[in-house]
Amino acid sequence: MAHKKQHIPSKKCPICGLSFNWRKKWEKNWPDVKYCSEKCRRNKHTTAHE
Repeated sequence: MAHKKQHIPSKKCPICGLSFNWRKKWEKNWPDVKYCSEKCRRNKHTTAHE
């Protein structure tokens, strides 16, 4: 039987501007997660507005 999802926290990626949701693998360090993907993390010196 499927479970209904509770409110899942989300953040906005400072690089691409997309919002991304909490994932189980980020459970222990969610406050430290800033980027939606590895690609955005590698390109952290560029911004979406450039």
